[in-house]
Amino acid sequence: MPAPVGRFAPSPTGRMHAGNIFAALIAWLIVKSEGGTMVLRVEDLDRDRSKPAFADAVQRDFEALGLTWDAGPFFQRMRNGAYEAAFERIAEAHRVYPCFCTRADLAAASAPHFGDKHVYPGTCARLSAEDADQRRAAGEEAALRVAMPHERISFEDAIQGPYGHWMDVDCGDFILRRKDGAFAYQLAVVVDDAEQGVTSVTRGVDLLSSTPQQIFLQRALGFPEPGYAHVPLLVSESGRRLAKRDADASLDAMLERFGSPAGVVGHIAHVTGLIPEDAPAMPEDLLDGFSLDRLQDQWRSKISIPWT
Repeated sequence: MPAPVGRFAPSPTGRMHAGNIFAALIAWLIVKSEGGTMVLRVEDLDRDRSKPAFADAVQRDFEALGLTWDAGPFFQRMRNGAYEAAFERIAEAHRVYPCFCTRADLAAASAPHFGDKHVYPGTCARLSAEDADQRRAAGEEAALRVAMPHERISFEDAIQGPYGHWMDVDCGDFILRRKDGAFAYQLAVVVDDAEQGVTSVTRGVDLLSSTPQQIFLQRALGFPEPGYAHVPLLVSESGRRLAKRDADASLDAMLERFGSPAGVVGHIAHVTGLIPEDAPAMPEDLLDGFSLDRLQDQWRSKISIPWT
């Protein structure tokens, strides 16, 4: 088997926190333990929230933490042409239709499935072309959704085990292009992973439910399917997923608390069960004895790990 290619894919909307670092650390360990390489991709599709200063900071943070990469950085804001070409190919093979629903419409019409993802009820799928044209002429903006077939897509997650969805029932028709014209995350990451040679994707378990959608797009575009590994989320004492607003789990706060990048990495590795003692360690130090099989045993069916 060829050596794997993994990726770091930060969004430059704030500084890193413990949850980001944990997922990146496992991605690095999985790939490097098999002699592979890492790609750095800056996912700055959201032009309003993405800031160049954060893009620069996250690269310095990865370097300080010993999370090295071998290719990149690649920036999504520079790849609109690739996404446009992929969108046109999907539209040729599958029904793509305008959707005028608001977030409030979606929340009211559907119940969230795993990962707090609302399944679209198909409201605008029933609009005629004439109705859609009239609404556009009246100034309403529309996203573009791809219609899902009655098909089950399943895969074997390297940590969580077997997982699958019926695409029409569990996923629903999903957005490929937003109302503001930006291409959706699902399409962009599929195109990027294929063109950047990514074969190993490691991320939080909150994105597990997005994977069948991405596999659908990979198959529609004739792209290879990477292997996936979804790690548990680090959560606060109240059970809320850590986010950039959690000051005590921010990288700056952790550096002050633990004294060094090795102190930060070692504490995260200890809290998540990678090492038995809370002692400074860099990613290279964790490679010896690293086992994906052991991660499967301790994290399968585990959604969260308390952050302390």
